[in-house]
Parts: sequence; structure tokens; C-alpha cells
Amino acid sequence: MAKQTVAEQFVDILVRAGVQRLYGVAGDSLNPVIDAIRRTPGIDWVQVRHEEAAAFAAGAEAQLTGSLAACAGSCGPGNVHLINGLYDAHRSMAPVLALAAQIPSSEIGTSYFQETHPDQLFRECSHYSELISNSRQMPRVLQTAVQHTIGRGGVSVVSLPGDVAGETVPERAVEHALVTSRPSVRPGDAEIAELARLVDDAKRVTLFCGSGTAGAHDEVMAFAERVKAPVGHALRGKARSGFRYNNPYEVGMSGLLGYGAAYEATHECDLLILLGTDFPYNAFLPDDVKIVQVDVRPEHLGRRSTLALAVWGDVRETLRCLTPQVRVEKDRKFLDRMLRNYADALEGVVKAYTRKVDKHIPIHPEYVASVLEEEAADDAVFTVDKGMCNVCAARYLTPNGRRRVIGSFSHGSMANALPQAIGAQFLDRKRQVVSMSGDGGFTMLMGDFLTLVQYDLPVKIVLFNNSSLGMVTPRWAWSSWRCSWRACRHMAQATTTRTSPRSPARRAPTGCGWRSPNTCVGRCGTPSRTRGRRSWTSSRTPTRCRSRRRSGRRW
Repeated sequence: MAKQTVAEQFVDILVRAGVQRLYGVAGDSLNPVIDAIRRTPGIDWVQVRHEEAAAFAAGAEAQLTGSLAACAGSCGPGNVHLINGLYDAHRSMAPVLALAAQIPSSEIGTSYFQETHPDQLFRECSHYSELISNSRQMPRVLQTAVQHTIGRGGVSVVSLPGDVAGETVPERAVEHALVTSRPSVRPGDAEIAELARLVDDAKRVTLFCGSGTAGAHDEVMAFAERVKAPVGHALRGKARSGFRYNNPYEVGMSGLLGYGAAYEATHECDLLILLGTDFPYNAFLPDDVKIVQVDVRPEHLGRRSTLALAVWGDVRETLRCLTPQVRVEKDRKFLDRMLRNYADALEGVVKAYTRKVDKHIPIHPEYVASVLEEEAADDAVFTVDKGMCNVCAARYLTPNGRRRVIGSFSHGSMANALPQAIGAQFLDRKRQVVSMSGDGGFTMLMGDFLTLVQYDLPVKIVLFNNSSLGMVTPRWAWSSWRCSWRACRHMAQATTTRTSPRSPARRAPTGCGWRSPNTCVGRCGTPSRTRGRRSWTSSRTPTRCRSRRRSGRRW
């Protein structure tokens, strides 16, 4: 029987850990591993066009399954390209293992061609990052990396020189049993009792939920019913846990993309309970309310707010222990008031952008999102680009307990939607996967559209094209509106003709064009003022911008 190589042992351990595919871009330093995959049943090599896409795809797969996923990059620039997608996976607590190939081991430290030090480079975006410098380190380093990834939730990186990957494994190399799932963490009795006392002492309790409430929907609903608490959520709490589904206590979302009455509910209560959330925006959290935080990661406790009590444990296990110990609240006044405020906000703000706009040109992005919500399959997976796509998804997509919404919600990267859709679709070719891509993000990794074609993946891509970076443009456009108006005025004069003195202006194809649906429809790329405040027009009917109103002229 032929002896096993390090690359073959590496691949065997991945298969034992549940990895079904390795995303990456081929390179000489990866050849031993790719060849081992070719000869190993149960695992496939997925060739993408950019290593960043490989990391995003692996992260999406890990988020959907909760199981280990993997990606790889060749030495030097190849594995450097992984870093943004790995940052996203790590901050999303997605269990991803990355293989960073390395230059020949004898050349490390000599400024060799394509030399980098990936074991150092990836330290900040991983729980574990180590170099295998000789065959005797296998399989212990890889097994340790797998257990860090699964046990702590996040990324591990193993750097492997190509020459070491081709070496034979020593005869005494021992492979131990792998940990492939995480245990539940139950708080101590003293913490449960103290939390029950704080809840009983408070007249108005609000729950604010994050991604750590995944799998605890029924427990959260039972507790909210018992104490008559409104339930708000962060974006990841909605996307992963689906708290808009079957939730009679929902009051919306807080934060930069917030809507509804979540902000009011968190500020007007006597006790705010943060469940499985590391909500980063201090400005949206109260500083004069008692706060309790429940989280499975102790390093999250108290780093955003001053806590009256910190509870280390799973949300599901904590609420199962807590709910029977608190008294039943009968007064619904606070809850009902927050629910009314939430209903008013939905009707007056969120739904206002989707009423009577079906024939508007350009199409309102909010209307597109609302149609997607109605037409998508009940178990669809949505991948959402950062920026305006995030806004539309946050406000108009409703997870129903079977749908999933994935985005770069913690890292905030552009270009995530298309590669995440690749990972989601590989899991199940029959499941509907919809990528809500912005034009800016899509063009960043547009090459991986070919990956969809190559593997015949039936991903649906909805491209939101506003010809700008929509969340950035309004910030600089307002401060420079005078200059941009003058520039566009001269351009318009050069590209506008009239058929008669009284005929309307007719624009030639080379005009300044649409900058954004959030900019002045006079095509000058500047904001208008309405009722004494800043506003951004998006009607299809040409209107005068502020300066044009003064002169009484139109484009």
C-alpha cells in the first residue's frame, strides 16, 4: 500500500470534518492538494475567478449549515486575496477553514518570489493561524485548526508550503477524533435567579434580539408573552432568526437601517434585555435604563453598554430556565403602545415607498424589493450587497422561518452578494437563491458570474443599478452641490438641443446621465430642497433643482 502524502492526509481530515467542497483558484503551490481532492471521494474542488469570492462562498455555506466549510489560496497574492472574505466570515462567526499555500519551505525568509507570511497576515481575522513547516506537524495542526473553528465559531487558517504538501506522512502520525459540533452553554442558577428578580422588579421590559437568538424563536416568544415585552431586533437578528415571522410582539429594528418603534421601546422601558446581540451602535442604546445582556461569547458582555447583569449562556437555554421563574405580567399598556407606534411607522414610512409606484421610471428599488418579497419561494435564500440593497432587504424582506437572508452585516464589505450566492446554491441546486446585487459591488467581482455559468448554478441575480455608490454619494454631493451644478450646467448646454424656441429640451446621448435615483432628476447630480429641509428627488418627471428654480428655467 502506497504511503499517504501530507496533502492526501489534509484532504482526508477535511472530509472527516464534514467539508464537501474546497473553493479556490488553482496555483502551483496548491497542486498537491488539488490532485488529492481529485482522487478523494466525498469532496470537490470548486474553481472560482477570484479568491475573495472563494472565501465569501465558503462563509455563506458555513452560515447556512452551521458546519465547517473551506477555501484555499495559492502562495503570495493568491492567499492575500482571501483576507476580505475571511474577515467577513470571522465576524459572522461562520466556521470556515482556509488553506493558505506557501512558497517552498527552504526559501521562507529570503524575500523569495511571491513570499508573504500568511501565518501572521491572518492573525487578526482568525482564531488560529499556524504554519506547517514539516510533515511531522500533520495532522495535529490541522485538527487543532478545525476544533478552533467549530468550537469558537469563526475562521482558522493553516499555511502549507507546496513542497511539504507533497511529502509522505510519518508512519506514527496519529489522527484523533474530531469535534464537529458545539455544545449548549447554560448559565448558573445564581445568574438565572438574579435575572428573574430584575425582570419581576421592572414594570416595562423590552427584548432586543441579535443573531444569537437563532434557533430560539419559540423561547423568545414564550418569554415575551409572559412578561408582555415588545421585541425589537438588530439586522442580523432579523436576517438569521426571522423575528418578523409569527411575532405578535415585534416593534421593528434599531440602528442605522432601523424602522418602527424599536428605538422608543428600548429607551422607554425599565429593563432592556439584550439577547444574543453585539449591537455596535452605542448611540441607539439607552444610557439611563437597566440593561441585561445574554450571550454565549463572554467577550461580548458589557463592551457596548454598562450592564446591571451579564449572563454567559445560550439564549435558548437561558430562556428555558428563566421563563418559568418570572411572574406573569398582566398589564399590556406599554406593549400595546409600542405596537401601535410600530404599525403607524410601517404604514407611514416603510410602505409609503411601495404604494402607487409600479409604473414609475426609473423603478423604485423599494418596490423591487417588495415584489421580490411577494414572488420568492417560501424557502428562498437571499444574499444582499452592502449599501442600498441592505436598506431594501432590511425593510422589505420578511424571513418566515424557512427563508434566509445573508449579507456582510458585521464586516460591511461590498461585493459579497454574488459569491455568497455561489456558496448557497452549491448546497442545494433545487433551492431558490436570489442575489440582490448593487452595481458597484457586482462589478467588483463580476468575473465570478462565469462561475455560475461554468457550474450551471441557477442563481437569480437582481441588479440594483443606480450608477453610483448609493450610500456614499449623498454624503459628498450635498457639500459640493454648487460646484457639481455648475459643471453639469456646462455639460448640459453642450449636449442639449431644441427643435423650436418653445419645445422642451432634448438631451443628446452624451449628457451627464443619471448619477443616482437619489439625485436631482434634472440630471445635475445635486440635491433639491423641499419644505425647508434637505431632500433627494426620485420622481421620473423632470423638476427644477434649487438653482434652476431661482432663474425659472428648466433643463
